[in-house]
Amino acid sequence: MKTKYVKSFLGAATTTGAAAMIMFGSLSADVSAAEKWNLANAYGAKTLHVEGNEIFAKALEEATKGEVLVTVHSGGALGYKSVDHFDAVSDGAVEIADTPGGFLGGIDAFMTLSSLPFLVKSVDEAKLLLEIARPEYDKMFEKAGQKLLYASPWPASGIWAKAPVTSKDKLKGLKIRTYDPGGTKTFQKIGAAPIQLAWGDVAPQLATGGISAVLTSAEGGVTQKFVEHTAYFTEINYALPLNFVHMNKDVYDGLSDDMKKAVDAAAAKASDRNWAEVVGRTERNYDLVKKEGGTVITTEAAGLLGDLSTASQDVLNEWLEKTGARGQAVIDAFNKRKM
Repeated sequence: MKTKYVKSFLGAATTTGAAAMIMFGSLSADVSAAEKWNLANAYGAKTLHVEGNEIFAKALEEATKGEVLVTVHSGGALGYKSVDHFDAVSDGAVEIADTPGGFLGGIDAFMTLSSLPFLVKSVDEAKLLLEIARPEYDKMFEKAGQKLLYASPWPASGIWAKAPVTSKDKLKGLKIRTYDPGGTKTFQKIGAAPIQLAWGDVAPQLATGGISAVLTSAEGGVTQKFVEHTAYFTEINYALPLNFVHMNKDVYDGLSDDMKKAVDAAAAKASDRNWAEVVGRTERNYDLVKKEGGTVITTEAAGLLGDLSTASQDVLNEWLEKTGARGQAVIDAFNKRKM
């Protein structure tokens, strides 16, 4: 329609100058009419989730022929930590954010479901749990004036440390970063000294000695060059926690039906890519750890896994107490369908 509009007026123009003025004015209007959104992510540009954000932005720009432009701000470039994202999106300070579920537990305890220790044991199980829990996630975001676009997992969490962590004795008094209350309680119970930190605070705390170990994926450590401070990564498959990409609902609701479909399709494309990518990401990250001089421990922590799993039972029970019938329904459905 805009092209026809320009051509009809160009045909009526009597001079080259007039035609140029009309074309310039139309193009300026087109540019100003474009939706321009910011997407906040506290993690580094080469992490799986930021890459997914970029895929979402590109797919949406292509589908809308430039009518919707999303700028991805990685590494907390907008000044927001993950814990700030929920309020920032609700308030309209930023249109979209990509947030780990562990930082949403203070809003609703249900949001820490994906980071419950040892609940899921594979990517397929993580995907099944999301499918079962998705209606509850949608309700939580909608209640806060937001729309959940998609959710996708991190590679499994393990322990970065200065020495191999293969038994609970190695955890005694260890100052380890955790990313949610469940992790903090689990490691407290086993005798560690956990500290819950936002991602942007982890590297500085490692550098200054505020912490000496980190609970996160191999991916997280690779992107932040953890081998400079913690050369050992112990695989424990603690959890495959989800990140949630959520959007201000007023902005979404203000779109035309076609634009909404474009947003939904771009979100589905980014989600599908992330779920497919995470499968092979672990081996790639292990190779990178070794290439950078680190050591990956995959077979010596069987005893530790048993001790951590036992310690985590209280975390699951407490989560069920907080979430009540809706939490129990999800756990029951998951246990039934994964068999």
